[in-house]
This record gives sequence, C-alpha cells and structure tokens, in this order.
Amino acid sequence: MQKFTIAIHGGAGTIVKDQMTSDQERQYKNVLEKALDASYDTLKKGGTAIDAVEIAVQRLEDSTLFNAGKGSVFTEEGTHEMDASIMDGKTLKAGAISLISGIKNPVRLARDVMEKSQHVFLAGKGAMDFAEELNYKLESPDYFFDEFRYRQWQGIKDSDQVQLDHRSDEDSKYGTVGAVACDQAGNVAAATSTGGMTNKKLGRIGDSPIIGAGNYANNKTCAISCTGIGEFFMRSVAAYDVSCLMEFKGLSLKEAAEEVIHQRILKMGGKGGLIGVDSKGNFIMPFNTEGMYRAARTSKDKSNPKGMKMIKIYKE
Repeated sequence: MQKFTIAIHGGAGTIVKDQMTSDQERQYKNVLEKALDASYDTLKKGGTAIDAVEIAVQRLEDSTLFNAGKGSVFTEEGTHEMDASIMDGKTLKAGAISLISGIKNPVRLARDVMEKSQHVFLAGKGAMDFAEELNYKLESPDYFFDEFRYRQWQGIKDSDQVQLDHRSDEDSKYGTVGAVACDQAGNVAAATSTGGMTNKKLGRIGDSPIIGAGNYANNKTCAISCTGIGEFFMRSVAAYDVSCLMEFKGLSLKEAAEEVIHQRILKMGGKGGLIGVDSKGNFIMPFNTEGMYRAARTSKDKSNPKGMKMIKIYKE
C-alpha cells in the first residue's frame, strides 16, 4: 500500500494574524479539521480519491465560513449563484456546473454531471433541469442567508463594484474551497466549489468550474485545485499548466506549482494560490497572498513513520 494524501483549501487572500481573533481562528481550523478528517478516513478505509475530495468539499460547503454552498455571497440581484467542478485523474472524466441556485452541495451535482450525463459542463437552467431530473431538493433562499454576507453586499450594492472576499480593507477573508487527494491505489482527484464574487453581475463565471483553469486531475501528473482572482487563473489555464510543466518539461510537483503561482500568475498581476497532489502522495500548497486557509493529512511512509497532519492559515 502506498502513501495516501488529502489536502484542502478554503481560499487565499489578505489573511493576517493581527486582524483575526483567537475565536475566529479556532472556528476556521475546526471546520478545516473536520473536513480533513472525514475525507482522510475515507481514504484510510480504502475509499477512492474522487470520494475523498467530494466529501471534503461538501463539508466546507456546509459551513458559512467559506464562500461556497451555504456560505455563498450575494450577487448584484441579491441572489446566490454557485459553481463547482470535479475531476477523476484515473479516467480523466470530469463534471462541472455553473450559475446554479438552491443546491445545498454544488460539488455533488458536478459529480452527477460526470457520472450520470454525457456531458462535462452544465450551466444555468440546463444544470437546474438536470438536478430536477435527479430529484434534488432545492433549499430556500433562507438556507443561504448569512447576516455578514448580507452586510458585505449592502456595502457595495447599487454600484459597479464587485468584491473579492480577501480584500485588505474588509474584515472578511473567505473564498473558494477545494480538495485534492491521492488514494491507496495511486489515483488522484480534485474538486473545487465557489459562490463567486459579492455583487457580481448575473452570469459571471470564474475559474472554479472550468476544467484546466481552476481544477484538474491526471494520474500521469497531479491533481490541482486553485483559489484567487479567477480571471487570471482562466487566462493562464493555471491548473493544467502545472500538469503540463510536469508532463512535458519534467518538473516536480513542487517546481511546477511554484512556477505557476510565484512566476506566471504573479507576472500577470494575479493573486491567489493552489493545492496539489501527485500519484505518489506528495502535496504542495503555494500561494502569493498573505495567507491561505489550508490543511493536509498523509498516511505514514519512510519520511513520516506516523504520518503527517497540518492545519494552517497564515504565511510562514
């Protein structure tokens, strides 16, 4: 049995220790740990990487602390539009959904697109019709209402301004969520989910549901989930770029990920980070911002006889 690994993120941005109370820090770490442990237990019992990333992302979607699922931000119209994607590195099958509302766990619907349709990407009415065919329960708007999110929106409502959750002048550091995993068979998978930008125009789509931009998995190379300013990750096809550098240039996972985040994205003016894992269970978590909510856990191997577990927020 080879080393198995799960890594998760809850967004990158201006996350500074002196701007967060000890209670807030404890809340974030608690949610991250619960998501991490649930997905790790799945891998430990012989579960697949695709199962592990779905479980991890669902746990993060169920928390109001992160901008995905229940914690999704408000659009210009005062609604919630969510995006998600998932990819299996063994088969190269993928599923993605965008511009959906009322779905408790968007990542679950993305997986159903992958496994129960002939398509990769469904959006808007088509995605909602697909969910109806599968008898998804639609949550009321009250389920997604959060007072803090509402106040965020009210602060810029009726303007052309959109707000990322990691603006330095706001006491709000939430964002896209994601997970990558390598299972006991050496298969990798990735999943990403988001509620977008506060006050965004209806119809705006970021990198999270776009295969190759915000999410990608291939057993030959790696599994990647990105977070940050989506437009830059789309323009650079960031997730696939890491895989490309590994496959065609021979870079290691660490070298490829750092090239993308600290060189290519940064030179374009982009901010953010990513998490990645390869088929040997190695993982990386580079980011070019002040912090990134992140956690990882691995099984034991020669370098870590007892395995490894970490939960971090700030830059070190």
